Amino acid sequence: MAAEPDQPAAESAQPVEPGGAPAGVLMTDFSSPGAAPTSWADALAQLQGAEIFWLSTVRPDGRPHVTPLIAVWADGALHFCTGRTERKALNLAANPGCVLTTGTNLLSAGLDVVLDGAAERITEHHLLQRLADRWACKYDWHFEVRDGAFWDSEAPADGSEPGEQATVEAYVFRVQPTTVYAYGRGEDYTATRWRFEDGASVEP
Repeated sequence: MAAEPDQPAAESAQPVEPGGAPAGVLMTDFSSPGAAPTSWADALAQLQGAEIFWLSTVRPDGRPHVTPLIAVWADGALHFCTGRTERKALNLAANPGCVLTTGTNLLSAGLDVVLDGAAERITEHHLLQRLADRWACKYDWHFEVRDGAFWDSEAPADGSEPGEQATVEAYVFRVQPTTVYAYGRGEDYTATRWRFEDGASVEP
């Protein structure tokens, strides 16, 4: 059936898998012959279930900065938090572009997922509270929400003595993906790419 006259671009700009999930494009130059692209369901399961991610940001002088952290998936985006004076927070204040990576260090098996986007700070109390609930459920890490930030009584503050606890303010960031890559290893090697615009998948 032909598309509605006033909506052809919308239909062609949102490739989907059966069931409505965004369709990925297999990058054949980096995949085994005859391999199939990774499904979005598999990539999403990795983003939802991974406990550790590596955040890559850019220092003001252009040098890269990479650090491991915890993150939660919600509302079509990854979310993480960091102390307001930490290097990654300072980097994002100057350049919100960043990459979050998770996966495995195995050569013969596993799935690595790389999410590229721009970090946006979240300050709305109801959103922060919902995310704090996600952190508590996934990591058993409990944040207090106030003044547009997470407050953490379980982490040491700058300048505190060893073993001393102090309440630390943490900024919360959302990274809605512009591009996602999935690299599968096993019987076949696969490299799959998704591109997004305003949360919707778009043609590569």
